[in-house]
Amino acid sequence: MNDLFAAPHGLRTDLAKQACVLHGFALPFVDALLAGVGCVSATSLFRHFVTPGGHAMQVAMTNCGPLGWVSDRRGYRYVECDPLTGAPWPAFPDGFLALASAAAAEAGFADHVPDACLINRYAPGTRLSLHQDRDEDDHVAPIVSVSLGLPATFLFGGFARGDKALRVPLVHGDVVVWGGVDRMRFHGVLPIAPGLHPALGEQRINLTFRKVH
Repeated sequence: MNDLFAAPHGLRTDLAKQACVLHGFALPFVDALLAGVGCVSATSLFRHFVTPGGHAMQVAMTNCGPLGWVSDRRGYRYVECDPLTGAPWPAFPDGFLALASAAAAEAGFADHVPDACLINRYAPGTRLSLHQDRDEDDHVAPIVSVSLGLPATFLFGGFARGDKALRVPLVHGDVVVWGGVDRMRFHGVLPIAPGLHPALGEQRINLTFRKVH
């Protein structure tokens, strides 16, 4: 492993001018985060959204906060209500906004208040191809991405899909933040390796906080 990423908890690794990994930053919040994920997913179930092209996504998803991200034959977009229930998405659980705002501030984005949290569930073998987050009106406010459970290799690329991407190892409690001039970089996740995490078993949970409006 590249020494650039061999950092103990509590340290920061810069990936670009306005992008970094905050190693272990979420660990003090983990109990609240896991409880919150359980509450959200009991109300708004994890599901595999269908792409506009008709393919089921590998990653299972749900949402919380004022807005939730959805995908179907009509395209990608944010909506106020869960299409499965017709009810508003669950509110941010305790600890979610505090973590997102604290991580953003630590990365140099003061006073950040997201209005959406995508909750992604990865099984072993699941991957997320390189993409840009383009469905938000705000393309400057940071993305705050929290890793829980099994380790992952995060791909952090350039502003074109074909640009070379860094391979960034992430473990339970790590937080990646990118915004400002780096907000529109391509990113993704390599297939999750088989394993058993003591808190989450055979899965990785990713919380992705975004500011849509």
